[in-house]
Amino acid sequence: MADLNYVAKIIIFIGILITLSGLVILIAGKVPWLGKLPGDILIKNENFSFYFPLTTCILLSIFLTLIVYFLTRR
Repeated sequence: MADLNYVAKIIIFIGILITLSGLVILIAGKVPWLGKLPGDILIKNENFSFYFPLTTCILLSIFLTLIVYFLTRR
């Protein structure tokens, strides 16, 4: 019975993560500067385009690292 409780908690946690990810994706589209920072890579040709938001990824990584650090600090 303890195994089922553990599995149920994992499924609930995954569901919360998916919901939060969906909310972030909805909100990210409304932030005008997100993905258009200096250092974001955009290559366009006639029939090819490549986009990699390098600076945006670095800033989000720093921001999320700080959040996790302050939440897990004792």
